[in-house]
Amino acid sequence: MKTEILGVRFDDLSPEEMVHTAASLIEAGGFHYAVTPNPEFILAAEKNEAFRAALNQADLSMPDGIGVVYASRILGRPLKGRVPGIDFADSLMAWMARNGKRLFLLGSKPGIAEMAEANLRKRHQGLLVVGTHDGYFKEDEPVIQAIREAQADVVLVCLGAPKQELWMAQNGPATGAKFMVGLGGALDVFAGVTERAPEAWQKAGMEWCYRLIKDPKRINRMAKLPLVLFHAMGARVKGK
Repeated sequence: MKTEILGVRFDDLSPEEMVHTAASLIEAGGFHYAVTPNPEFILAAEKNEAFRAALNQADLSMPDGIGVVYASRILGRPLKGRVPGIDFADSLMAWMARNGKRLFLLGSKPGIAEMAEANLRKRHQGLLVVGTHDGYFKEDEPVIQAIREAQADVVLVCLGAPKQELWMAQNGPATGAKFMVGLGGALDVFAGVTERAPEAWQKAGMEWCYRLIKDPKRINRMAKLPLVLFHAMGARVKGK
């Protein structure tokens, strides 16, 4: 049963439970996809019905943003905690390496996915990366065909929101993949071209602040965090 936060549904699961659920979906067959909404997603989904539908139709939805967790508490529907999509993907790939599952990397600039592949193979011994494709494509069919021909079980879709969520919902079943997850800029991190916040910042829920310090141009995006909290307070007062 999902928990709704300002119109977007979330699974109230721990990081370990998220990975276990994803593994079960992969083993079950058929097509499934996961989303990683943060405060920016929630605000965009208020105005974009198609985006909201793609988020709410996902098989697995994890709160990738401390603002989502705070909003859930304000609304009186506390989630277990933040589940960063990049950490989820890392744990899922460890499971894939142990179980012989096939991975496809989609997104980012040309060459980034290949760099990520090299690093991920070193990190997860035995990981089967069966294909890559950059995110700068104009036609869907060649990408769908590449994933299908690679017989990928799992696809990391890093196209940015809302493109990646709409793409998974619309094209996922045709690829033959069993599971997709939208991960924004994760390939850049896996490739080593973008630095992630130190672990202490992550555990403190301050990863957003670290990003802002490193890139002050993100200020407009970071402003979405307090705005979501204001929305949550307003909804709580109205009894929604």
